[in-house]
Amino acid sequence: MWLLNYSNVIDPILKNVRIRIVKFTGIKAGDKVLDVCCGTGDQVFYYAKAGAIAYGIDLNPGMIEIAERNKKKLGLNNVSFQITDAQNLPFEDDFFDYASVSFGLHEKERKARGKIISEMKRVVKKGGSLIFIDFQVPLPEGLLSQLIKTIEYFAGENHYEHFKDYLEQGGLSEILRENKLHIERVERTKNGIFELIGTKK
Repeated sequence: MWLLNYSNVIDPILKNVRIRIVKFTGIKAGDKVLDVCCGTGDQVFYYAKAGAIAYGIDLNPGMIEIAERNKKKLGLNNVSFQITDAQNLPFEDDFFDYASVSFGLHEKERKARGKIISEMKRVVKKGGSLIFIDFQVPLPEGLLSQLIKTIEYFAGENHYEHFKDYLEQGGLSEILRENKLHIERVERTKNGIFELIGTKK
């Protein structure tokens, strides 16, 4: 039931952000794109609609089941999903033009964040781009930030601990610097909650 609510409630809320990510990346038809920790596959579908050959991976079989179901509904044949660990991607080196992770790093423990980024770097071609989307740190003051903290709290003890550690680590900018990635471009949503960061390999 929770997974269905995620697909029916969260995905529509993030629609404008998903569309903006595609414009932010500059992805074009024929590009090979990987979305890590893809959940129900919503971002993957936006890449595919732009003409990319889009892949999504997630460790949660329930999420991938929903993604496959939505893929059939949309009739997309340039989309592929796999159940796999983002810390051990089943792809060759230099396979993708782009790799992204959206709203996934704050859910992981610190060591896992570094390993996921390392794997993303490995599978992206030289000159390709890595795209990161997550909460801006510090979160701006306001009701929306309080709502986010409440949602993260009720997502479970481990989830909330990882979220707090993500904030303590300094968010995306600091995480990427620690993983020796040079930030090429940054955009933030109007409400200041999310930031999009692009890096080059």
